[in-house]
Amino acid sequence: MKFGKEFLAQQVPEWQDAYMNYSYLKSLIKIIQHSKHKNKPHPHHHRLTLYSAFAGLTRSRHHQEPTSPSADIENQAILVHAVSSDGEPHESYETTFLMASDEGGVMELEYFRRADDEFNKVQKFYRGKVAEVMKEASLLNKQMDALIAFRIKVENPQRLFDWNVEMTRLASDIAVSTTSQLATSAPTGAKASRRAMEVIEEGGSCGSSSSHGERSSEDDKDEKRREDHNIDNQNLKEEKPNKYRRNMPAPLDVLDRVTMNQMAETPLSTIKGVLNVPQQTELKFTRENLKKVEQQLRGAFIEFYQKLRLLKSYGFLNILAFSKIMKKYDKVTSRHTSKPYMNMVDNSYLGSSDEVTKLIERVEDTFIKHFSNSNRRKGMAVLRPKPRKERHRITFAMGCLVGCTVALTLNLILTIRARHVMDQSGTTKYMDNLFPLYSLFGYVFLHMLLYAGNIYYWRRYRVNYSFIFGFKQGTELGYKEVLLVGFGLAVLALAATLSNLDMEMDPKTQDYKAITELLPLFLVLLVVVILLCPLNIVYRSSRYFLLVCFFHGICAPLYKVTLPDFFLADQLTSQVEAIRSLQFYICYYGWGDYKHRNNTCGSNVVFNTFSFIVACVPFWLRFLQCIRRLFEEKDAQQGYNGLKYFLTVVAVGMRTAYSLNKDVNWKILAGIISIVSAGFCTYWDIVIDWGLLQRNSRNRWLRDKLLVPYKSVYFAAIVLNVLLRFAWLQTVLNFNVSFMHEQSMIAVVAILEIIRRGVWNFFRLENEHLNNVGKYRAFKSVPLPFNYEEDHQHNH
Repeated sequence: MKFGKEFLAQQVPEWQDAYMNYSYLKSLIKIIQHSKHKNKPHPHHHRLTLYSAFAGLTRSRHHQEPTSPSADIENQAILVHAVSSDGEPHESYETTFLMASDEGGVMELEYFRRADDEFNKVQKFYRGKVAEVMKEASLLNKQMDALIAFRIKVENPQRLFDWNVEMTRLASDIAVSTTSQLATSAPTGAKASRRAMEVIEEGGSCGSSSSHGERSSEDDKDEKRREDHNIDNQNLKEEKPNKYRRNMPAPLDVLDRVTMNQMAETPLSTIKGVLNVPQQTELKFTRENLKKVEQQLRGAFIEFYQKLRLLKSYGFLNILAFSKIMKKYDKVTSRHTSKPYMNMVDNSYLGSSDEVTKLIERVEDTFIKHFSNSNRRKGMAVLRPKPRKERHRITFAMGCLVGCTVALTLNLILTIRARHVMDQSGTTKYMDNLFPLYSLFGYVFLHMLLYAGNIYYWRRYRVNYSFIFGFKQGTELGYKEVLLVGFGLAVLALAATLSNLDMEMDPKTQDYKAITELLPLFLVLLVVVILLCPLNIVYRSSRYFLLVCFFHGICAPLYKVTLPDFFLADQLTSQVEAIRSLQFYICYYGWGDYKHRNNTCGSNVVFNTFSFIVACVPFWLRFLQCIRRLFEEKDAQQGYNGLKYFLTVVAVGMRTAYSLNKDVNWKILAGIISIVSAGFCTYWDIVIDWGLLQRNSRNRWLRDKLLVPYKSVYFAAIVLNVLLRFAWLQTVLNFNVSFMHEQSMIAVVAILEIIRRGVWNFFRLENEHLNNVGKYRAFKSVPLPFNYEEDHQHNH
């Protein structure tokens, strides 16, 4: 793989604008190379060299004419120096190109100007991020002080430290350890060791120099040794108190200035907040609270460690990119600029700063000691989880299930045609009763298929969907895993459909076989059992994440609304027919209709009332989520978004009422409200959720940044969204297709809505990703368990 592609692949997606623009600098070098070839001497120049003066056979190959001391300076192509400006608090770097008068020198001058701009941009970003992590490290320091004091109070509630005794014992331990170290280290051995190190450092270079050079070199090294010795002594003086401090018990008085933050939001805490009931913030020294505090700080350290690793990788990648691009420039221009330029890079803050490396080591030590029971292997496995490997068995199993799905589908089609199932009198019964049961699995399978396609293209265009959704690192599902689950469900549903294709009843009892009629119910129960299974099978982490988001959605507005919560609620708004199918399951099997394949649900008032409620529930939940965000974020846009869902609730209610009554007045009201709602929703999808149709955009009628390189894809998505948004017209205008049953027409409209939602998902998350890129948001904020009074007063 070429470095340019590797450089892009290893970038933090949300920081991509802060990286060195390697491709642009490479394009400038290509222009310089093109100009060099264009001005290359004519081929007959080689023949002219045959008439030049003969150089002689005995001339030394490495002989050089004596040059003046300033010859190297005169042959230099660049001079790099630091500059400071009044507006910038930190220095930047500027390169002076000394060969601007050469052929093509203007373009090379432009190259170095852009290279300096890129380097200063990278260094400024890196310096700012280092300052952020240092501030965060100081906060974590205070949190750890409070945790250790909290741990002492919980685990040793009756034991109060006698500080005089502790300090006396600590001083005696230090004295004993110091004496033993002095006794075991002989001065002659130390001198010999230092002399050996000096010989290793000198590396035998003294042998080829003169005696004066040896004395001068030795004097310089002695001076350097003295300076290093003084620095080591100073560091030793500074390290001793810190070393001894680490062995001292944590002061318990820190708990006097600390209160507890709310561990996790619950419906009760939300209600208390609305009623202005003061939260319980005093410290309760229980093992349950200690476990919660440790778990919260553990998560904060893991997230902080990942941030440090990515920041270190950011610095390394950019330094490597500058090294590569300078070598490429030297190769094209035959100049020697790489060494002086990289010396500047190495001596800059970006190349010489070691704060991040030291902080990484300290975080590792702290995490291993306090959160991994001093087990380094266990702690590092948590901090640096191994990347998930592509397993061939998943691909193999998915391929097998795809083949089974195709085979079962063909078998189903051939069986229907061979038995003339659709020509029999039982067809109407089958479509009215069994088709709504099995269509549930079709809706879910199609949604999973589109979600797998979304994941594939999100990865292809580097949309960081795992961070946006907040998946735990290493647990996010790839498109192959989603397809595996989806096709597994499809195989089970198709097998059950083939088994339940019998249209004949028992002539004596006038009943159908109970075992085949109960197959859809068994399949639904199997899916529910797998979804709720506590065992670590079938992607337990993802199932738990889905259930938590679903619970937060149905409890709206009692939980703080996050992106996964409202994203899942949006998916449910496109699965209204699937939710109605679940309602039909309860009616069909609860009232015993499955024994005779009779559908008495449609004539029941309770069932029709719940059909109206079920259709509105997903949109109502989204409305409540918008209201919650409106009060929390004070963002008027959330109020307009809530109005959109409220209009949708009214429109769905009108259409449901019309489908039950078939009255002209309901038809007119349903048509008007639905048109207004669909127009509002279409505008919101394209302009707000997708960020498109911006008049002054760099890409006409789209947006400034596009991840998909083909603009036609965006315009096609806009047109498709508009068309599919108005698919509901079928429910009002009653399109009659002679070869399609009413249930088939309902299924087609539901499928079109699911397809629209699948397209919406990709561009919605693309726009969210670009917003994160614009704000360099690459990490989630983790709440801390303790709140210091001085920090609270400073913030207010």
